[in-house]
Amino acid sequence: MKILSLKERPGGLDINRFSLAGLVITLGIVYGDLGTSPLYTMKAIVGGGAGRIDQLLIYGSLSCVFWTLTLQTTVKYILITLRADNKGEGGVFALFALIRKKSPRAAILTMIGGAALLADGVITPSITVTSSIEGLRMVVPEAPVVPVVLIIFALLFFFQQFGTNIVGGSFGPIMVIWFLMLGAAGTNQLIRHPEIFAAVNPVYAVRFLTEYPGGFILLGAVFLCTTGAEALYSDLGHCGRENIRISWIFVKAMLLLNYFGQGAWLMLNPQSLAGQNPFFSIFPGWFLIPGIIIATAAAIIASQAVITGSFTLISEAVSLNFWPKIRILFPAALKGQVYLPFVNWFLWIMCSIVVIAFRESSNMEAAYGLAITIAMIMTTMLLSYYLYQRKTSRRFVFPVLIVFLAIEGTFLIANLHKFWHGGWLTLLLATIYFLVMCGWYFGRKIKNRYITFSRLTDYLPMITDLVRDQTIPRTATNLVYLIKANHKDQVESKVMYSIFYKQPKKAETYWLLHVDRVDDPYRFDYEVEHILPGILVRIDLHLGFKVEPRINLYFKEVLEDLVSTGEIALFSSFSSLKKHNFPGDFVFILIERIMIRDFKLSRWENIILALNAVASRLSISEIKALNLDPTNSMVEQVPIIIDRKIPVRIKRI
Repeated sequence: MKILSLKERPGGLDINRFSLAGLVITLGIVYGDLGTSPLYTMKAIVGGGAGRIDQLLIYGSLSCVFWTLTLQTTVKYILITLRADNKGEGGVFALFALIRKKSPRAAILTMIGGAALLADGVITPSITVTSSIEGLRMVVPEAPVVPVVLIIFALLFFFQQFGTNIVGGSFGPIMVIWFLMLGAAGTNQLIRHPEIFAAVNPVYAVRFLTEYPGGFILLGAVFLCTTGAEALYSDLGHCGRENIRISWIFVKAMLLLNYFGQGAWLMLNPQSLAGQNPFFSIFPGWFLIPGIIIATAAAIIASQAVITGSFTLISEAVSLNFWPKIRILFPAALKGQVYLPFVNWFLWIMCSIVVIAFRESSNMEAAYGLAITIAMIMTTMLLSYYLYQRKTSRRFVFPVLIVFLAIEGTFLIANLHKFWHGGWLTLLLATIYFLVMCGWYFGRKIKNRYITFSRLTDYLPMITDLVRDQTIPRTATNLVYLIKANHKDQVESKVMYSIFYKQPKKAETYWLLHVDRVDDPYRFDYEVEHILPGILVRIDLHLGFKVEPRINLYFKEVLEDLVSTGEIALFSSFSSLKKHNFPGDFVFILIERIMIRDFKLSRWENIILALNAVASRLSISEIKALNLDPTNSMVEQVPIIIDRKIPVRIKRI
């Protein structure tokens, strides 16, 4: 047996190392959602106030914003969560892969967190782009906001199929301009009312929550300032920990300058809001049009980040068997970039429906934040579980769990009032995503429970006899079975059933190909074991969950290695063809196990299998999922048979 590395795939751009270029690109990849939150956060807070703008509302809400960004974003994500990386990868699925004991409870937490993040991918582009385009109404009151947003979405989602490498290089510089604009616009107002910095005092936050009418409910609007924090962790693999941490210092400073600048403007102009967005109101009149253009560009970049994040999430879920196998394309050389056609067009339709249905960003604000709060709670629980398994001191783990569950639980309660104002939409989407994951993941677990394995040593003489039997026609020179057995001396009983019982399949060489999807995101090597030299060979491909499953290509590379070392010869087994050096033919056989519903399962198992059947309709075939050549691949269906007692045997009459 030997272990070799497969040939390197083109890696493309790698910005994980700390550098100035890495910092700039990080701004374009990571901070789109979080960085555009000033577009709507203060507007939502003031719009949800008790009908008047006073010091307690402005100072109290700004104090809550400051401490939310400090505790939730800086402490939880920047300082703690980013350390829980899986070979440089982050996100809820990468965190699950890190957990050694993958209990059903941890799987459910992961599903809920992933489903909530995916649901957030519908509302985030809608509210961000709509908020930026609404700035046009300060110039042209009758500006057609909804049609403009729909046109932007049509173009944005259409160009996803070509990858973002063409325009992606401009994202970072544009976001640098955006953040500098945020800081400059805020500073322009702070000079006029520097007293607003007193809002940093947490006493104002406490007074706001306890004294201001409806102050606790307004926490749902305050939460909008940190809705993109989960992306800091999800995009860890794209940018690297140091680039994210250092760039956050600049980002947080610019965000706070803008938030406090909006607060200063509101204190100086308490009667001038009249439905306007304080974000655009703090701009000088001469800069309004350039500001709207830059805001729109930043909103599109934020939407792009969310869309790309949705692609990455579902591709990871597919690799970890949380999601049905769907078509995954790799449109660009940029490391880790994927394109999922089904997800892209689904997001386009849903984002367009949200814009048409809600029409105003103020209506979307009421629906935004509920799902992402749930995602953050799931990350907190999984992170605590992971730290506990790593034997991290309980004196650290339990306070982290309690403090952040208290903060996020408070935000969740405050956000629950959004349910009837549109929050039901994101929760409905999250529920659908969760049911698909639950049915697929646990349905596979139920089916796998009934997989039976056989010892290879029991069949070796029979395989040798079959190869030498001249009375059986040869099916192919090489038969390749994709197997699930992790142990080298085992194989699924159904493989032996296929070879010997279901129309005996004779070949010169049998290949047992095991695709091992491992928790290490970028592992990329293989093992070879010659069980019966020249007759039976086992190959184990060890592929990380971030590696593209191009099984046909990898198997070909393995064969090239084996030929170059003289371990095998790939000439045709037919003498007339072998004489002219024709290569041997290969046939891939995949076995699909069918659950026959003539036996009794528990009610829970029947529900899961029903969900699994629904989820299976979203799945593409194994041949497409593994990138096998369909011209030399075939799928065999075999029943899953469960040994069970028959209480009453039918009688002959």
